[in-house]
Order: sequence, then structure tokens, then C-alpha cells
Amino acid sequence: MDISTITTISNLLLFVFLILLTALFVGSEFSLVKVRISRIDQLVSEGNKKAKLVQHMVHELDYYLSACQLGITVTALGLGWIGESTFESVIHPVLHLFHVPTELSKPITVAASFFIVTFIHVVMGELAPKSLAIQYAEKMTLSFARPLYFFGIIMKPLIWSMNGTARLILRLFGVQPADHDQAMSEEELKIIMTQSYQSGEINHTELAYMQNIFSFDERLAKDIMVPRTQMISLTQPFNIDELLEVINEHQFTRYPITEDGDKDHIVGFINVKEFLTKYASGEPVRIKDHIHDLPLIHEVTRISDALIKMQRERVHIALVIDEYGGTAGILTMEDILEEIVGEIRDEFDDDEVNDIIKTGENTYQINGRVLLDEIEEQFGIEFEDADDIDTIGGWMQAQNPDIDKDDYVDTKYDKWVVLDAENHQIKSVALHKEFNASRTSEEDEEEAE
Repeated sequence: MDISTITTISNLLLFVFLILLTALFVGSEFSLVKVRISRIDQLVSEGNKKAKLVQHMVHELDYYLSACQLGITVTALGLGWIGESTFESVIHPVLHLFHVPTELSKPITVAASFFIVTFIHVVMGELAPKSLAIQYAEKMTLSFARPLYFFGIIMKPLIWSMNGTARLILRLFGVQPADHDQAMSEEELKIIMTQSYQSGEINHTELAYMQNIFSFDERLAKDIMVPRTQMISLTQPFNIDELLEVINEHQFTRYPITEDGDKDHIVGFINVKEFLTKYASGEPVRIKDHIHDLPLIHEVTRISDALIKMQRERVHIALVIDEYGGTAGILTMEDILEEIVGEIRDEFDDDEVNDIIKTGENTYQINGRVLLDEIEEQFGIEFEDADDIDTIGGWMQAQNPDIDKDDYVDTKYDKWVVLDAENHQIKSVALHKEFNASRTSEEDEEEAE
């Protein structure tokens, strides 16, 4: 074996080594960016030593990405320097066997060598490790952590000087370098949750809980309170028989107490479970001893803040007041929790119905207190002139202040009919969506334009 053959084989082995190094740096770069820091933190808590190293590298992401870039650049230069000459020495004898003229063999050899080196470099050194890193980010990050860490230590002076120079150039152009932040926005988390549900990682109930948590802080007390017109209250003075009669009819646990039946003058509330327990024991009881103070919450208070206040004061009911100091309604702990876990029913709720019920192919019965946001989300309906209106009942009243039972409001594609109304309050409406089916392709094209 002559020296030229040995040189060619050595160069080919060096070429393969440089391709592997390129793959290592490319895989490290993409896996570091793609890996979930929450998963790495979990592995660290379980005692995984490689994960601890990865945790350090993720927190110093800018430095180690620079190390990856340096490694990719150096190996690419090495491949260009050694690759073409190596493949020229392989290709040239082949062309000589086919008696290719010398004036043609030289450019063909150069072009073929350049193509082969570029193809192998891009496919094996760039694309393949990139795809693997995206698909198996955790495994590749853990596998490549030590080599990249030691490369970063060895090349620290060069990486530090290059990073410093880059920052200086950015500052000259008025750009302040920003730290890499892996914190995700609420919208990104919602997308991740939806993807996790679609892939079967979480079930529909878990998805609904997490979606409710995100919308929880956006809701106000007035959105979920029992409105003043539907409040069941007791008027002082009242006796035990009157209390028992109200309990038997409505079966609530807590009732606001008013003065002279005026709901703007609430003196407190009574917990009938507490009262009846004392009463059943045979001990003498006085109703006034069981009237507790009712905390006040403004109608535009976020329900998350209302929950904290009720927890702090250890009560399950609060009085909601409007901007004029009058009673707007009451808010219970159950109302708040239902915003997270959904409808809570007990043995006394058999007569309750869902807020939105499908009654026909394109017909729905909807509680008048359902929020316009919920209807827009479920049916894709947009309500005009509804900036200061919260509920579907309020929107219908805004369209026609004298609206009453069996009256209706027509929109371009939907018909809303009042099913039940009491004292100018719309309690239930029907939605007829058959008009949606009559939309013409011409109208759809007009909207698209």
C-alpha cells in the first residue's frame, strides 16, 4: 500500500470524524433549545447527574449555543478543507478508467467532490441530527451534555471573546442583547395543553380544568353572582317556623337577612345547618345569635380576589354591591368553584338544568344569565353593540327594552326568542340557528373579501 492510498484512507476517516463532530454540535444546539426545562428539573430532583449538567447549560444557554456555533463552523471549515481534495483523489482514478479526457476530468472531479462533500455534510451533519434532536430532545441533550460541557471549558477564552465582540457590535447599533427566556405565555401553554389532549397525554376533563383555570382570573363577580332579582332572603324579624318554611321550599344552606324586606339593607346571613344543629339539640336558641356578618365585594372584583377574601374571612357567601352601594347580588363559594370544576350538583339539585341545552337539530335553550363570551365561543356568534353587555338576556333587552315572553330578536342568521321573563328580567331564551343553513356561497365570498 503506497503513501497516497494511506493518505486517502486517513483523510476519509478524518472526514467521517468531522461529520460526527458536526452532528454532535448540531444535535446539541437544537436539543438544548427544544428540551423542556421542567422535565430536566424533575430529573435533577430524582438525582440524575447528567440532568444536573444539562440544567446548568440551559441556564447558560447563550454561552453553550455559542459553543455549538463555534464547533459547527470549525468542523464545516475542516470538511471543506479536507473533503474536496480527498474525494478528488478517489474520483480522478475512476474517470481515468473511463478514459475521460484530462481537460474534462479536472472540472468534473472538482464539481463532483464539491457536491458529495456538500450533500454528506448537509444530510448527515445537519438535517439528520436536527430532526433527531427535535424528536428526541431529552435523550440527545443528556447524551451530548458532557462532550459539549468539556468543549465549552476548553474553548472558553475564544467563546467569551466572540460573545463579547458580538454584544459590543449590537450595542453600537443600539440593540441590547437579551437573555434567553424559556418562560411560556398563557397562549403557548394553552396550545401545549391542546396538543397534549390530542395526543392522549391528558383526558378531556383535565384539559377542561386547565382551560377553566386560565379563564378564572378574567371573570368578575358580576359574571357569576346570583343577581338581586333571584336572591332568596329572610326579613327580620322572623320565627323558626318561617325559617323552616323557607328552607323546605328552597333548600339552601345560607340566606341573607334583610331589614323590612329591603335588599339594599342586608344585616348579615344565617347558616341554617349551624342553626338547625343547635335547634335539634334541644337547647334554647335565639335567631339573632346565629346571624353572621356578610363580607362585601364589588361587582367588578375578580373572582380570584373574591375567593381569597372569602377564604381569609372563612365564609362561603358574600354580598356583591354595585357602584352606587346598592345590592347587586350574592356570590357563593360554590359559584366560584364551579368556574373551575364545572357544575356542582347535590341531592337537592335534581330540578336544575344545564345553562345551554340542545332541544333540536338547530335549536337551543339558553339561560338568560349565560355570558355572551360563552355563546361566542360555543357557537361562533358575534354580537354587535355589546361592548358594555355581559349576558344574552341583557343583550336582548338592549335590542328591545320592552321585550317580553314570546318576543324575539332577529339577526342576519339567528333568531332569539324569549321563553321566560319575570319583572323585566329575561330568564330563558331559545336560539334558532336554521338561518345559518341558508347562507349562500355568494354571502360567504362577500365576508371573505
